[in-house]
Parts: sequence; C-alpha cells; structure tokens
Amino acid sequence: MTATLKAHQPGYSLSSRAVQFKGFALQILLFDIDGTLLNSGGAGQRAMERALETQYGITKPTEGISTAGRTDRAITVDMLNFHGVGDQIDATWKNFLAAYIQELPHTMSECDGIVLPGVPDLLEKLASLDDVELGLLTGNFREGARCKLEHFDLWKYFDFGGYGDIHPDRDDVARDALAVVHERFGSEIHPNQVWVIGDTAADVKCGRAIEANVIGVGTGNVPRQSLIDAKPDWFFEDFSELDAFLELVSRS
Repeated sequence: MTATLKAHQPGYSLSSRAVQFKGFALQILLFDIDGTLLNSGGAGQRAMERALETQYGITKPTEGISTAGRTDRAITVDMLNFHGVGDQIDATWKNFLAAYIQELPHTMSECDGIVLPGVPDLLEKLASLDDVELGLLTGNFREGARCKLEHFDLWKYFDFGGYGDIHPDRDDVARDALAVVHERFGSEIHPNQVWVIGDTAADVKCGRAIEANVIGVGTGNVPRQSLIDAKPDWFFEDFSELDAFLELVSRS
C-alpha cells in the first residue's frame, strides 16, 4: 500500500499531509465516541431528555436542537436557552449532570446500541502496541463517555482525553486533550504524532485546531459526503479494514 491511497482503497488519502511523515515513534490516537466507536441507539439523548424533564420540567427538549459533533455542554446550554431556563444553568448544573449520569446506564440497556464494525479488534490490536497510546476526544461528558464505553467493555482501552463537560466549542476540547497528551507524554510531542479520529466535520475541524493528523470514518449518522467535504487527511468507510488502518498509523 502506497503513502497516498487511491479513492477506491480503504483508508484513502484526501490531503497532501498523507505523505508528510517525519519519522516520529510514539503515536497518540484520540478517538471520538458516538458514530466512531459505537452507536448508542439514542441512549444519550433519551437520558438527557429524562434529566431535563426531571430538573426543569421540559418535555421534548431536543426538538430543533443540532447535536452531531457538538459537545454535551453546548447541546444542553442550547436546549435550556431555547426553553427559557438558561438563567438557571449555573445554579442547577451539578444536579442536572448527576441526573443525566444516573439515567444513562438505564437508557444504554433500553436502547439497541452497537459497537461499530471492526472496533473491538482494532482497539485490542492498538492497545498491544508499545508505540501507540489511546485516548479520547469527545463531546461527551466524561462520566457519560465512561458509561457508554463501559457498557460495551471498551472503557478499559482509554485513560486520558478531552471531554465535553466545560467547553461549548469542540476545538477547545481538542486543546484540552492535547494539553493532557503533553502532560503525560512530554511537551516535545509533535502534532504529526497525534491523530484525531471521528465521523463528523466537527472532528476534522477540531483536529485542525491542534494541527493533528485527521482520520474520518463513515460510520456516523451524518451524510458521508459532508465528512469528505471537510477534508480529513484520510477516510475509512469503517474499521473493518484493520490492516490498512494499522499500516497507516505505523508508517512513522
């Protein structure tokens, strides 16, 4: 497989960055969750709706609110503002978050969620490599991320990352994740050693914000073309092409 892959091949390149490796050793892979590693079957939204109804008496809170690729903080604030209770955010945030985390395990069991194709084998293989570290870059609240991944026995692969608890802007979550990377692995870690992997244009954008390599994967609920138009450095239909993915991240 060549450094620049053709469009009909798994993992084909969408940018000139595909041939700009510089021989670094350690590779840091930061995965999105929803639409990338798993599909929760709507469990997160259902848990959020129940928590909002419990805390604020809001019914059908997610109607008309965009969610794909956004942080849980941004989604929740938008919903509260839309329903006229935005002035209660600071005073009630901890109670809302606790209610959401309490509901999520139940909704994960109720909904028909799945792990996406190739993910278990990919994570197991990557976790076995000495020169690869796995982290998260997700819009989920940290405890929400833990709950979703634990439900499918995937949390064990991740012990650092950036989460959607504080920032409305996913780019800031990416900067937080990069700061954690530098704290854990050294400030000399170069952007070419960092990979952002996700299923939406927002994943591409936040990867660009930290100058990381970006891999798009077409397993989310957004139109495939919208992800390709965002120009990730590489694109995979899914993670079933394990060898192609491993070859890509091991070329450094």
